Amino acid sequence: MKHLLEGKIAVVTGGASGIGQAIAQQFVSAGAKVVITGIDRARLESATAQYDNRMIGEVVDAGHVGQMEAFLRKVSEDHGSLDILVLNAVHDAHAPLGRISEEQFDTMMRVNLRGPLFSIQSAVPLMQPGSSIVLIGSTASVAPPAGMAIYGAIKAGMRGMMRSLVLDLKGTGIRLNVLSPGPVNTESLRRALVKAAGEENADAIIASMADRSPSGRIGEASEIGQAAIFLASDMASYVNGVELFADGGVTAA
Repeated sequence: MKHLLEGKIAVVTGGASGIGQAIAQQFVSAGAKVVITGIDRARLESATAQYDNRMIGEVVDAGHVGQMEAFLRKVSEDHGSLDILVLNAVHDAHAPLGRISEEQFDTMMRVNLRGPLFSIQSAVPLMQPGSSIVLIGSTASVAPPAGMAIYGAIKAGMRGMMRSLVLDLKGTGIRLNVLSPGPVNTESLRRALVKAAGEENADAIIASMADRSPSGRIGEASEIGQAAIFLASDMASYVNGVELFADGGVTAA
């Protein structure tokens, strides 16, 4: 996969850690120049330090429509193109029924669904035929764990949104797909489970996820990055409007 994205300019939101960082790293290894976003400057600087100008970090609130619009326009102007957009940023304020607040719901909707929709709307005029947009979904779109009702609903909504938007994009030559990871070995997975089910239950839930998987384990973030390379590259030139589950077979079991 070394040269699959050679010369491409890619944006990965929420790219300072976890799956977003793994996607950005894989993109750099495949030849792309990557601009990652986040809201913590120190984490962005740490994530990009070893990549010189191959990976750049920008402080942007992915749920703020105006900030994202200005940021995407600047990327296009500064680098001459915007070839790949990966919408990965997520707010994970999970809670079980009875402890869900309106603030949690509104913030998750703003960052996890409204943000991607308006980012796509802002990016499309800046992109050329052959460009690729990848929404990072989740197996929670079909099987959300207890305590993740808002998250599951949003990820299912993301799939529905993609199926409509791909029709709007007809004639542009821009592809739009959803990449939905299953359980992945990241800090954010454990953090989400602690919020949803409590610290005392997180390890047992992770173990049960591995046990239920036909692959016998949870995934690694680098594996999601490899799947993202496929969707972003010309190898997937006829892959459009799909939800690709990178989950070790969990949704098939």
